[in-house]
Amino acid sequence: MIRKLTGEDNGKVMDFLSDEPSINLFIIGDIEAFGYDTSFQELWGEFTEDGTLIAVFLRFHNSFIPYAKGSFSVQQFAEIMKLYSDRPVLSGKAAIVEQFEGAAGLSLGRKQRTFFAECRTTDHLGSTDLLVKKAAISDVDRIIQLRSTIDEFVVNENAREMLIQAMESGTGRTFYTEDDGTVTACASTAAENSLSAMVVGVCTHKNYRRKGHATAVMQKLFKDVLEEGRILCLFYDNPDAGRIYKRLGFKEIGMWTMYR
Repeated sequence: MIRKLTGEDNGKVMDFLSDEPSINLFIIGDIEAFGYDTSFQELWGEFTEDGTLIAVFLRFHNSFIPYAKGSFSVQQFAEIMKLYSDRPVLSGKAAIVEQFEGAAGLSLGRKQRTFFAECRTTDHLGSTDLLVKKAAISDVDRIIQLRSTIDEFVVNENAREMLIQAMESGTGRTFYTEDDGTVTACASTAAENSLSAMVVGVCTHKNYRRKGHATAVMQKLFKDVLEEGRILCLFYDNPDAGRIYKRLGFKEIGMWTMYR
């Protein structure tokens, strides 16, 4: 049976999701931030006859994330998506979301697969002599300026507002290095919740690469989050980036697939 979830289901839902807190970072964060009853966010659960929860399905605007630990009703969740969008954005653990490729009548966008990794310990972080600062709202414009110079980045037109909102709401933080007023490297978190946080926006000014700036920023950011008891997680598809993250203590825990 599939039905809408409500606040009364929250304990059962969080227990179900917390077995994989990194994989479920977005679902957990959105529940903590917005709950079960808003115009832009809804959640459904699939239950067995004895009331055991076996799948959770999140809608956030026209984006959808499913999570299950075994078999679930793929086609029924696909029918829900079709009610909201002709071309939904679907993402999640690869083994789960790729089952929707066979759903009848569902039009999925371009497929992107990335590695998903998490870090639970500060043991491999090391230290740095570089001065690393935590960004304030007054630093946002300089952070966005650096990101806009990075060829690999596509800076969202609302990036400034999103970064400020993350700082004000406590769902994200940014650390950076600078030289004579120029931001030389930065790294941020996003979608922070009570269990985990996503690493985003790691970049280095082209004139300061291979000088340890990005590593120094990540060391400080990662330590700051991990010492609060949260798990760090991130996506990557660049092997060079993957090697750096692994040196800092990240371990691959699966693949993440997005259709958009």
